[in-house]
Amino acid sequence: MSLIHSTAVIEDGAILGDNVSVGPFAHIGANVKIGDNTTVASHAVIVGDTTIGKNNRIFSHSAIGTIPQDLKFNGEDVQLIIGDGNTIREFTLINPGTITGGTVTRIGNHNLLMGYVHVGHDIIIGDHCILANATNLGGHVEIGDRVVIGAMSAIHQFVHIGDYAMIGGASALTQDIPPFCLAEGNRANLRGLNLTGLRRNMDREEINILKSAYRELFEQEKPLQEIVKSLLATTKSNKVKSLCKFITTSKRGIPFTRNKIK
Repeated sequence: MSLIHSTAVIEDGAILGDNVSVGPFAHIGANVKIGDNTTVASHAVIVGDTTIGKNNRIFSHSAIGTIPQDLKFNGEDVQLIIGDGNTIREFTLINPGTITGGTVTRIGNHNLLMGYVHVGHDIIIGDHCILANATNLGGHVEIGDRVVIGAMSAIHQFVHIGDYAMIGGASALTQDIPPFCLAEGNRANLRGLNLTGLRRNMDREEINILKSAYRELFEQEKPLQEIVKSLLATTKSNKVKSLCKFITTSKRGIPFTRNKIK
């Protein structure tokens, strides 16, 4: 049974699963699909070709599935797909994809998007991420799993952030951040590993291996790609391989400053 407030607008064609709750003055468009046990609070707007999974919490005044903020958008068929167990707080704006970006914006499972977050067009967000208040993501950004982005940070379009990375609050990020790393500043720069996040999810041996790889990559005078090639040839750690492969495929470059070796 769904619980729909009498003042909510549910357009013909919308599909709501079991135990979906829709609050006062919410608006759900004709092409929206919402999974079981999801709650939509008052004054939320969900429109477009939008699919939302199970057990999500969508707070008041969120705008989900509204057309991309892209002047080239001309009404093409585009999608927004949101997984299960996400919390989307007040005044969050999430746009679908565009033709030039693959047509889909995709958000995974168990993410927390705090108030006033903006998720632009053609973005991919993994699982278990936290985007703090007023985080702004430009179009085509890709974020891995268990990423944390501090409040009031701005992420430039096409930036890629790897798994377990953390971006400090009020940062302006214009380049790619490898997995497991911590970055902050305007412009954001690598500051080390995201040790707090790693300790919550990995054992000490894995962290020590990553520490050694980080020092070799970012604290020596050899060219970065030369170090990457050497590590890939010698390491047995899948996490170090992941770190190195991210660096080799980065299109925007990695923001770091080498420490001078004495």
